[in-house]
Amino acid sequence: MLELLIRGASVYPGDAPSFRGNVGVDDGKVSLVSREEEELPPEAREVVDGHGLFLCPGFIDLHTHSALRSFDDPFLTPKLAQGFTTEVINPDGLAPAPVAPGRRVDRQAYLRPLEGAGPETWPWSTVAEYLDALDATRPALSLVPSIGHGAVRDLVLGGERVAPSAGDLRAMRREVRAGFEAGARMLSFGLVYLPGAFAATDELVAVAEEAAAVGAPLVPHVRNEGEGLLEAVGEMVDVARRSGAPLHISHLKSLADERLVVPLLELLESAATSVDVTFDQYPYGAGSTLLAGILPAWAQEGGAAGTLRALGDRATRRRIAQEIANGVPGWENILGTLGPDGIEIANAGAPNEAAVGQTIAQLADDRGDDPVTTALDLMLESALDVTMILHYASDDAVHTIAKHRLQLVGSDGIFGARPHPRLYGTAPRFLGRFALRDGLIGVEEAVARLTARAADRLGLGDRGRIEPGKRADLVLLDPARYVDTATYADPCRVPDGVVGVWVGGARAWRGGAPTGVRRGGVVR
Repeated sequence: MLELLIRGASVYPGDAPSFRGNVGVDDGKVSLVSREEEELPPEAREVVDGHGLFLCPGFIDLHTHSALRSFDDPFLTPKLAQGFTTEVINPDGLAPAPVAPGRRVDRQAYLRPLEGAGPETWPWSTVAEYLDALDATRPALSLVPSIGHGAVRDLVLGGERVAPSAGDLRAMRREVRAGFEAGARMLSFGLVYLPGAFAATDELVAVAEEAAAVGAPLVPHVRNEGEGLLEAVGEMVDVARRSGAPLHISHLKSLADERLVVPLLELLESAATSVDVTFDQYPYGAGSTLLAGILPAWAQEGGAAGTLRALGDRATRRRIAQEIANGVPGWENILGTLGPDGIEIANAGAPNEAAVGQTIAQLADDRGDDPVTTALDLMLESALDVTMILHYASDDAVHTIAKHRLQLVGSDGIFGARPHPRLYGTAPRFLGRFALRDGLIGVEEAVARLTARAADRLGLGDRGRIEPGKRADLVLLDPARYVDTATYADPCRVPDGVVGVWVGGARAWRGGAPTGVRRGGVVR
């Protein structure tokens, strides 16, 4: 007798044509896949009627900021609610480990706006210790770790703008290797975050060779997503080619000029002839990150403490304002490019909670000050615990990227008081809106990108497909209702049409809420 039988659903296996059929589960794995017209399946302890519904492998989110969230919400509710059953953590070169004991407080302060605080006092130093602590929270989803180059650089060199010696590079490579040995499956770079932004190309190649040795992809937030986008992506193509590692670019977009989208995709098509390359995208025309991202890199030297010192110095503030007004070659200058009307506060620590939902322009008017001063004051008053939403792209630009054959899906979701709607809406927007409703891509293609192809990119042979022997991570959807409902004005809304989500064969989502089942954990 099967533990679970889902009967009569339209089954989307992950990388094959859909069919009407039955799927049985035993011991946390798929044990039966049959077409409806074949002989009747055996009995089961639980039978779910899937007629009129879609049954897909559990979705895989390739870019998440959930590295510490499970300490507060082990159900990772906004992700489970969409049908995600696996998440990749520690993107953008940022991670809670490895970390030097004397740098824990500073790292925690820097990561708090993106990842949350986690435990009041971090009990780890190594990647292995961090993953043990994370696994002990018993997350409902599977969490796939990356090793963050920025975290490694901070451990070896600190937060200053320094070039590594030969000995330093050997130490960094050892730490990257230790991260892979602890279970990491990707090497992430954050070349706009500190201290990763201080790394020269040769340094990136050196640590990337450790990823190449284990076949792990490089996953960069490239150095410039503005006017220097093509050069920045070209740099990482060069790093992949020189190191021999696969390349998976994070949240592909053009921040400054939509006319760069077509040449960007042409660049990647050309690179794909000699480099194993893919990219992920969140299906929205707005992004979200630290408000500190409006600052030039030199103003963030020394980590959180150094940035706060810079924000409190009058001469430094004048220099920041001048560079935002005039620009600096090679710097993407978010505030100067998008303007204060294009940047909205998504989350702010005390005493600025009331700033959430307002633009920098609105806050400047309320304070009777100029936008740059307002933004700097906001960061200083809230000890950098401020995130922003930045509006930069049209639907046409988003759709052009979404239709590309190399595209996969990553939410880049950041938790907060008024988060970007991608936290709750990425999968239903991509599959429900772009594929089912708008026909931008085929439904089978959309499911493949959310499941089988994502699993292949991570080297996860146990999931991403509905076939006997695979892990029974499953999502059952009503295609007539499955669509994103989260908006910028009301972002914390779960999608309609998610009938059930199973993780490791156990039902984790039913009736619009978690069931209490937690069969995820850290994948190592």
